[in-house]
Amino acid sequence: MKTLHDAPIKCQDIFKVLPDQQKHIRVVMMNGVAGVGKTFTVQKFTLDWAQRSENQDIRLLILFSFRSLNLIKDEQYSLLMLIHVFYPTLQKLTAEKLAVCKVLFIFDGLDESRLSLDFNNSEVVSDVTQKSSVSVLLTNLIKGKLLPSALIWITSRPAAANRIPSSCVSRVTEVRGFTDDQKEEYFRKRFSDEEQSSRIISHIKSSRSLHIMCHIPVFCWITATVLKDMLTTDQRGELPKTLTDMFSHFLLVQTKRKKNKYDERKVKSPQGLTKADKQLLLKLGRLAFEQLEKGNILFYQEDLEQCGLDITEASVLSGFCTEILKRESVLFQKSVYSFIHLSVQEFLAAVYMYHCYTSRKTEVLKNFLGEDYKHRESEPKSFFKKMSAYFRNIDSDVFLKGAMEKSLSSKNGHLDLFVRFLHGLSLESNQSLLGSLLGQTDNSPETIQRVINNLKEMNSEDVSPDRSINIFHCLMEMNDRSVHQEIQEFLKSENRSEKLSDIQCSALAYMLQMSEEVLDELDLKKYNTSEEGRRRLIPAVRNCRKAQLSGCGLSESHCEVVASALKSNPHLTDLDLSNNKLSDSAVKLLSAGLESPNCKLKTLSLKDCSLSEISCASLVSAVKSNPSLLKALYLDKNKLQDSVMEQLCDLRKSPDCRLETLGLNDCSLSEISCASLVSALKSNPSHLRDLGLRGNKLQDSEMNLLCDFLKSPDCRLEKLGLTDCSLSKTSCAYLASALKSNPSHLRELRLGKNNLKDSDMKQLSDLQKSPDCRLETLSW
Repeated sequence: MKTLHDAPIKCQDIFKVLPDQQKHIRVVMMNGVAGVGKTFTVQKFTLDWAQRSENQDIRLLILFSFRSLNLIKDEQYSLLMLIHVFYPTLQKLTAEKLAVCKVLFIFDGLDESRLSLDFNNSEVVSDVTQKSSVSVLLTNLIKGKLLPSALIWITSRPAAANRIPSSCVSRVTEVRGFTDDQKEEYFRKRFSDEEQSSRIISHIKSSRSLHIMCHIPVFCWITATVLKDMLTTDQRGELPKTLTDMFSHFLLVQTKRKKNKYDERKVKSPQGLTKADKQLLLKLGRLAFEQLEKGNILFYQEDLEQCGLDITEASVLSGFCTEILKRESVLFQKSVYSFIHLSVQEFLAAVYMYHCYTSRKTEVLKNFLGEDYKHRESEPKSFFKKMSAYFRNIDSDVFLKGAMEKSLSSKNGHLDLFVRFLHGLSLESNQSLLGSLLGQTDNSPETIQRVINNLKEMNSEDVSPDRSINIFHCLMEMNDRSVHQEIQEFLKSENRSEKLSDIQCSALAYMLQMSEEVLDELDLKKYNTSEEGRRRLIPAVRNCRKAQLSGCGLSESHCEVVASALKSNPHLTDLDLSNNKLSDSAVKLLSAGLESPNCKLKTLSLKDCSLSEISCASLVSAVKSNPSLLKALYLDKNKLQDSVMEQLCDLRKSPDCRLETLGLNDCSLSEISCASLVSALKSNPSHLRDLGLRGNKLQDSEMNLLCDFLKSPDCRLEKLGLTDCSLSKTSCAYLASALKSNPSHLRELRLGKNNLKDSDMKQLSDLQKSPDCRLETLSW
């Protein structure tokens, strides 16, 4: 995709072509984390259109939620039937009218989709009356095979957005939630009392985790709900500082509201939970946990019933589990449920799991922590009895360590916040707040210290450094700020020689990437730490200008973080990944980052990275899609095939290519590759200033081709490296002839390790004495 701007855009303008952009905008992908306002944006756009204030060129707007489409995923419909079923008022809409009117289809919540969207092998549907599965209809709509004039708007959480190929998307937008100023504005509007709102804003700023989470409007609402209750009742307790604290209070506030709303006597309830409250919350917790493990954020009636919940109970506790899918027509009798925000589901899941631990529900614990044991059918029964006894007597530090390891082994991090909450719930303050809901625990100071020590010593070698930061967050949830304070002192200190532990590196990475000040250079080798510690620092690349990551043993998960930085950090202009053996999948991730319109990289070094033909093709393709920014590319010490050089040379031929430095040292270039290179340089010669060809065995014929380029009046080359290229006397003569024809630009010519004699070099030495020659360095 060649999107040109990383700039704010009003929701009503997302299909409008920007002044310097020619391409028609047909498919828009809107990204955003849970609760940040994607559905709200869709509703605002729809309301403005319906009230005839915006986008009146659109004659028909059809809104589908993936939640409702899931209900009919196995049935056959035509596009026209689908519209008639969901919108009975449009029964008179014919295929002929649909074909000629300007229509916008909005598909909300791709991350909730259970449809199998296959963009490579699906059947072609081009007629709005042709029946097929909902999945096939969608893929054909998005690809433009079906109703090609229709506009398409898809909303999704970032993790699911790649289900739609980038080649099908015209524009990507992102809902980023509240800025810091908007956070303050929200709380000032929620609290009319100036003194109260100022106190709340000051409190939120003092807790980094709360302040960061408040960019999500839903979390602002949760925070405001809790703090308003605490400041307007007789409570004298300290305001919540951690996420676990906040959600524990939120649970109590919502339960109290439920009592006040549904208790006919309207008697003000005590803060404690009743037995009925506890039973209901634990059923919701079980639902939350079981569905979280499966990766589900939507639940159906049978899911509720499986956890012992009936619809009456779910509707009573409206603050937690809400019926959010209206019945669209008589065909859709089935209700869909979800928690108001994913973090609420994660918190309730943690409450349930902690209750199972204190209640010694060995089967639940064994299933969660002991996946390996479930499948060992060959073991004797005594083995399983032993395992059951183990889970009955497990200490909380061992339990929490197992949960942390389980979270780290998850590929997508869906248990990370859940585990943070688990650690927070181990504190006495939260246990006394939630009382019998968590059950009886005996977490002595010694036990808590063992939990903290386990976190500080946790090994996460095979885990993404982003995920390792969650270990640091768990420490913060346990109110252990020692690592945070140590890193603050480290950042203040002028002497940076102190050895950093792995957990300190995770904390440093987090603090550097969250800092308002952009780091000039991140050089991993300058930090006194272990190899694993250096890799844990990689997330800081999201907030630096220059990143030196050479020789760090980068894996695919590390490259995923770097790719994320390329997409999100417009300050990053210099990236060195040399001396890392990069897999094809890792390079593919990096290439996706280079393709991003947010990528502003000017220098990329991939020296000695064992790049395969597939990797090189992926890389060159990415640079071609965004060619004007990159000024220097180093591919030294990679064996470049002729096919790869051909693609690289196609890039060089592009008028948009602005490469000034190209490193091809020790790349085993063949005669065919050299011919392709020279052809490309002749096609677009004016930008290249530095060309490195050291260590390539160049024949006289290849040097003759290169010298033809040097003779070109458009050639602006200033540095040419030909060390160890097996050059002959004839090649030197070609060089001398070329420089006589065009002597005014070349400043540096390196010809060492070519076994050249004084007589071979005489013409070049004589040429250097000429007043027209600008050659300052001639080494041989």
